[in-house]
Amino acid sequence: MAVVRDLRVLLRFQSFRRLLAVRLLSQSADGVYQVALATYVVFSPERQTSAAAIASAMAVLLLPYSLVGPFAGVLLDRWRRRQVFLYGNLARAVMAAATAALMAAAVPDWLFYVSALCVTAVNRFVLSGLSAALPRVVDTERLVMANSLSPTAGSLAAFAGGGLAFAVRLVAADSDVAVVLLGAALYLCAALVSLLMAPELLGPDLGPARPRLATTLTGTARDLVAGVRHLAAPPRREAAWALASMTLMRFCYGALTVMVLMLCRYGLTSTREEGLRLLGLALGLSGAGFFAAAVVTPWAAGRRGPARWIVVCAAAAAVLEPALGLPFAAGPLLVAAFVLGLTTQGAKIATDTVVQSAVDDGFRGRIFSVYDVLFNIAFVGAAGVAALMLPPDGRSAALVVTIAVIYGAVAMAMAHFERR
Repeated sequence: MAVVRDLRVLLRFQSFRRLLAVRLLSQSADGVYQVALATYVVFSPERQTSAAAIASAMAVLLLPYSLVGPFAGVLLDRWRRRQVFLYGNLARAVMAAATAALMAAAVPDWLFYVSALCVTAVNRFVLSGLSAALPRVVDTERLVMANSLSPTAGSLAAFAGGGLAFAVRLVAADSDVAVVLLGAALYLCAALVSLLMAPELLGPDLGPARPRLATTLTGTARDLVAGVRHLAAPPRREAAWALASMTLMRFCYGALTVMVLMLCRYGLTSTREEGLRLLGLALGLSGAGFFAAAVVTPWAAGRRGPARWIVVCAAAAAVLEPALGLPFAAGPLLVAAFVLGLTTQGAKIATDTVVQSAVDDGFRGRIFSVYDVLFNIAFVGAAGVAALMLPPDGRSAALVVTIAVIYGAVAMAMAHFERR
């Protein structure tokens, strides 16, 4: 296989192997920690789970990406990236261990969420640093290959970490603390592996004169505003429409995620163990849908065009989501998880393509920062709306129909834009 051959070529670079090991350990720890946080909020026997609690957990997991993300690059250009991996992962190991202690001590929820928020905030710096460091460990000819394979391997590691957390949770009863400590151990391993690289290996090359940090941060905020204005100009309307459509589809996916969590906890199962198994299956099938989208979308978007593929994805979701969701049964729910994973990721890949092709090169970085903020805020906002609409057992026909209407509106709006 071409992927295996490309990976074998990259692994000949010793520094790439070490950087990849840091990524795999860091992102597998992320998967463990995020599943531990979600299952603690939803499936702990001593907690009465609510949709509002799930929305709070999602805010803790995602808002740091939105608030810190646009400014992470500014700081990473001032700090040694090797040191970011070392001290960032050490800090997360300590804070994850503190989160485990808070779980065991049954402290007030707000203190637990503050601890978890600190762990996820550091994550943005580590992930951005991993991408920025790649050109320092491979040659120019293989950089595109490394940019393709390394993040994909990290995503698979995060998925594997989440699966490991589910496995520990199912084997050992009341094991929330043990799962979080497992994540802390993986963060510590990532920090130790980073010590195998010299501090100056990963850059950046620090110049003699740099603008003050406050000036740079203010300039970053102005650049984001300029990026929004660039996107609003008539020549970029296709990108703006695609971005708006993807934001709404992400909103739909977020609201349905909260509903699935409540259904797995109360609506479709009678025990916590059954609920965990059903949730694990749903997440696994949704991940399979994401993978299928990566395979199908290049062909489909190439034949129909990226914007029309967004129409197809939104229309399919509008039809299939209520058909599979309104029975509120486990079988259709699992099929819906796959379908919505495919349609959501398919639309995202198409949106990425539209934005990359329609936006001027000098603005792409800023536009994708805005994209990242919208993507995560939509998910968190959807969780808040779902918390207001969902009953305790998660069975809400009103929410299912509302989401179908939004999907349909996205499909019609994009189709109308294409006709014009």
